[in-house]
Amino acid sequence: MQKLVSKLSAAGLIRSTRGAGGGLQLARPAAAISVADIVEAVEGPIALTACVEGTECSVEHDCSVKPHWPVVNDALRGALAAIPLTQLARMEEMA
Repeated sequence: MQKLVSKLSAAGLIRSTRGAGGGLQLARPAAAISVADIVEAVEGPIALTACVEGTECSVEHDCSVKPHWPVVNDALRGALAAIPLTQLARMEEMA
């Protein structure tokens, strides 16, 4: 839990307050925090494959798919960026 709190704090998504009345709270309004923000804070850049990030690949020289991954990754990040925490909270209320 400490590692998760540390990562979310470093990304500016939550802040902690010490003391009797302390605890954790969002550092920005929920509407200004997206699922993409959270995933990137915890896992790093959003990418379906490591080869896009420059990692070596044994079949890279014959790969016809690699040029297309940035488009796919951008679409995935865009979809996650379009989901604010407020939307997730509304979904929880409906459940």
